Amino acid sequence: MPSPAMPTSWRIATKPHKFCPGCGHGLILKALGEAIDELGIQDRLVFGCDIGCSLLSWDFFDVDSVQTHHGRTTPVMAGIKRANPQLLAVAYMGDGGGYAIGSQHLVNAAARNEKITVILANNTVYAMTGGQMAPTTMPGQKTETSPYGRDPVPTGYPMQGPEMVAAITGRDAYVARGTIANLRQLKAYIKKALQNQMSGRGFSFVEALSSCPTNWRTNAAETWHFVEKDMAEYFRVGELKNPQGKAV
Repeated sequence: MPSPAMPTSWRIATKPHKFCPGCGHGLILKALGEAIDELGIQDRLVFGCDIGCSLLSWDFFDVDSVQTHHGRTTPVMAGIKRANPQLLAVAYMGDGGGYAIGSQHLVNAAARNEKITVILANNTVYAMTGGQMAPTTMPGQKTETSPYGRDPVPTGYPMQGPEMVAAITGRDAYVARGTIANLRQLKAYIKKALQNQMSGRGFSFVEALSSCPTNWRTNAAETWHFVEKDMAEYFRVGELKNPQGKAV
């Protein structure tokens, strides 16, 4: 059992790490767990996770949780929120669940201003299925299905999710992109996203730049450089829409 001094929603003392060594999911979830604790919302929060590596988070938190079909986390959490508006609904997914099979749900939930919080991990690959090219794979990046590097001519350019969500949402939406390379900032973004839902304003979306050294086939130094430098240069970190008007 966790000691009294430990956070109650982040069950780090009772659960082994389920992700690959160096995976960024654990850091994103830690930021979310700390945000839940600091806001004191554990007793009213429902956590939904997608298929993919994100499904390994289904029992990380001491909160009500649901694991959905692939790409369907956003509408499931929107339905839960509509059924009981007093709850706080968090949808957690990877870039495949949000930008590929689940893209229509993300777009329409954002356009409808569903009062939920979506947190999406962007590691530029389909990780659980073996490292295939994903909607966020960067130009020139080698994957199992782009062995010579992604060529934007036939495959298009990487999805800029927060930019898209910011463009289709109203002024009450909160939209940001954080990174595991700056956990303090990432946690601040997640807290603001949750607070936006708590206030009843509107849709909240946070993308987190994450790591996948298993499928990237990178060592520690290469992994960190890819996240902190290469990804951050292409996917700009920061707040894109903030109803509160206060930058982090």
